[in-house]
Amino acid sequence: MSVYVSGSLAFDRIMTFKGNLHDHILMDKLRMISVSFMVDSMDERRGGCAGNIAYSLALLGEKPVLVASAGRDFDSYGRFLEEQGVSLEGVRRVPEVFTALCYITSDLNGNQITGFYPGAMNTPADYDFPHLDAATDIAIVSPGNMEDMRRLPAFYKEKGVRYIYDPGQQLPVLEKDDLAAGIEGSFACVTNDYEISMVCKKLELREEDLLQKTRWLVTTLGAEGQRVRSADGTDVHIPALNCRKVADPTGAGDAHRAGLLTGITHGLSVPEAAKIGAVSATYAIEHVGTQEHAYSREAFVRRYEEAFGPLPVRL
Repeated sequence: MSVYVSGSLAFDRIMTFKGNLHDHILMDKLRMISVSFMVDSMDERRGGCAGNIAYSLALLGEKPVLVASAGRDFDSYGRFLEEQGVSLEGVRRVPEVFTALCYITSDLNGNQITGFYPGAMNTPADYDFPHLDAATDIAIVSPGNMEDMRRLPAFYKEKGVRYIYDPGQQLPVLEKDDLAAGIEGSFACVTNDYEISMVCKKLELREEDLLQKTRWLVTTLGAEGQRVRSADGTDVHIPALNCRKVADPTGAGDAHRAGLLTGITHGLSVPEAAKIGAVSATYAIEHVGTQEHAYSREAFVRRYEEAFGPLPVRL
């Protein structure tokens, strides 16, 4: 069984400004802003939705195949993922440009100025899936190259492969027809509560209507946990775990997707698999950065059992 993970690969460069950004912006000069900040620190971290999901899948014992595009600066990132057990067979290298890059400057009040350079993400992965097995494989289409997000749902449906559709950050730019086509026939549509509202608004549908287009609707609710629904009437609320500390919620959604996929690959129902997603998300929240958390399989099982009782499968 293979898990195919498509979406973005990126570097995040996070800078901290120990002041208030608004103190340096003249409101009467907004038509001609020219501002420079001296930052106190800068961290570069591995990121991107596909990279984050694949990393957490590897922690859980899976060997996912990454389907994405990366630039000429991807070597160290790629080696890191391979060391975790991630296959780069589906990664297209684009030597003319850099890997996608996000610059984030945060001040003491949590205000942010962000610039995103898509780089290699502008190029579709164009992977031909030579080892695809519709009987056992599963895939996730996460936010990334727009052509991949259009092509892959149609490809998976044609081949009879189950896939999870996660439109996420690309919702504002996805065309209505492309969004509808991605959800239609998917095994599950996974979003947070804000994104599901955006989906419904763009498609002019109610959440109940979406259950006629996808087998499962999984909605994460932050500290309130998650809601798992299906057209057969299943409607389950799964609580969030208590975090030992809240360091950084960025990447929690990607870790959740990894746990969900892991449970499904082990034959669990989606509500049961979503519990593994809840535990996986907690580890990400407890660490700054989206690929900085780590744990042993034994520690993961203990945390799961503290929250939900015996784990019904062996990870």
